[in-house]
Amino acid sequence: MLQEYREGKKCIAVVGLGYVGLPLCVSLGRAFPKVTGFDINADRIRELQARLDRNEEVTSHELMQTSAAFTADPSVLETADVIIIAVPTPINSHKIPDLAPLRLSSEIVGRNMKPGVIVVYESTVYPSVTEEVCGPILELHSGLACGAEFRLGYSPERMNPGDKAHTVENIVKVVAGQDEETTELLCSIYGSIVKAGIHRAPNIKTAEAAKVIENIQRDLNIALMNELAIIFKKLGIDSGEVLAAAKTKWNFIPFEPGLVGGHCIGVDPYYLTFKAEELGYRPEVILSGRRINDNMGKYIAEQTIKELIKAEVCFKGNKILILGFTFKENINDIRNTRVIDIYHELRQFGVQCFIFDPVADADDVHEEYGLQLLQTLIEHAPYDGVIAAVKHDAFRTLDIARLKSVCRGEPVFMDVKSCFSREAIVAHGFRYWRL
Repeated sequence: MLQEYREGKKCIAVVGLGYVGLPLCVSLGRAFPKVTGFDINADRIRELQARLDRNEEVTSHELMQTSAAFTADPSVLETADVIIIAVPTPINSHKIPDLAPLRLSSEIVGRNMKPGVIVVYESTVYPSVTEEVCGPILELHSGLACGAEFRLGYSPERMNPGDKAHTVENIVKVVAGQDEETTELLCSIYGSIVKAGIHRAPNIKTAEAAKVIENIQRDLNIALMNELAIIFKKLGIDSGEVLAAAKTKWNFIPFEPGLVGGHCIGVDPYYLTFKAEELGYRPEVILSGRRINDNMGKYIAEQTIKELIKAEVCFKGNKILILGFTFKENINDIRNTRVIDIYHELRQFGVQCFIFDPVADADDVHEEYGLQLLQTLIEHAPYDGVIAAVKHDAFRTLDIARLKSVCRGEPVFMDVKSCFSREAIVAHGFRYWRL
């Protein structure tokens, strides 16, 4: 059956062309002649047709080398034999899973899919969503029976935005189908592009659970580091020096403290905790880790105020320069960035905050958060302090003397990710603090 896909007799479609869907679609387009990428964002489609990925996950050269075609017309899904859905699964303001993008994409696919199609989900969800939420929506809008006239599959995405080493091809792919035949075909399709290998999960729920706990484990490890950093501060110990010593043991896991944002680690745990509480179990460990990480922005802001007081420059109207706004280094993704927590908390103290981030898209920041990014460091100088919030490579080469020149008095320097030399910062007249 795979041969029909290789010969272009059958078509694969990818729904949702974001950080996950686009790299997958492009990779599939290198292995199969008939691949279509669909997204409801017409502007996004026009950019991709012009061989431009604003997320910088796929190069213009890669877009030119793929057979994949891009469209905002859902009717193209009528010809697809396998439809892969890769849309975001965010949480709402109450930290409850927001399945709206998943429901909408399922409705669109349901209205346009043909009998015999396999619909695969890659979005991170809690166990049972694919079969108990998405399947019925597909049935309702297609008029087809799940398991008889169409089949389901699940293969969780494992993309790491900005990571050029761990790409679609280089990450083991977990695959599960509604039945053995479906699983076998999906393993063959994904196996055509994934060099790292395929792991067959016994069922869809197992695959869903495997994905969600990957990010929960990372979230809890970072929460532990954050809590230790807070404790060490109270003990007067430098957490960076403690970790450097601990890392000399062969089996120490080298996690570091910091802000936990983005569309995965800071979100996915709430999917499993939601389902657990629905079943009558309160997951104390997972929620405890989330509380610690969710409060780190507030903690950093409070420490900034304390350092300003120690430097005897704390007054209403202090001006702070924040370096970085994206949720992680070297990417322009601002979804669920926790730098915004630092900003809002300092504003409550009456501090004026100004953000400089040469990597983030200024229009996206304004549209999503209503904030204006600085064009230059001197725009609102002089500042009373600097918060290095994101470890962009661009910041590593900043001239510290120039940074000091846009500040006044004995400015504080809050090094959230420990990417600057304490000695160099102090030598230029800053009051240094790191998490």
